[in-house]
Amino acid sequence: MQQPTISPKVLRLLVIFPNVMSYILLFGVVVYIRTNLEMLKATDGLTMWLIIAAVLGPISLYTTFSIVKRIKNGTL
Repeated sequence: MQQPTISPKVLRLLVIFPNVMSYILLFGVVVYIRTNLEMLKATDGLTMWLIIAAVLGPISLYTTFSIVKRIKNGTL
């Protein structure tokens, strides 16, 4: 019985799509912080949103670096 294989193009799409979504989420968090800055300062919610942005940024960058590295090596 042969195992079904996934086409490399579909595999790349499945790997890259969540990475693109993480950048869209990060952009949305930054826009939310900028548009609601005064309200977040008044309610002491700014710290939490800055922590979320500080965590999402490096994760997105590392994931992008990892994907690019795999594509260059030919493993993806």
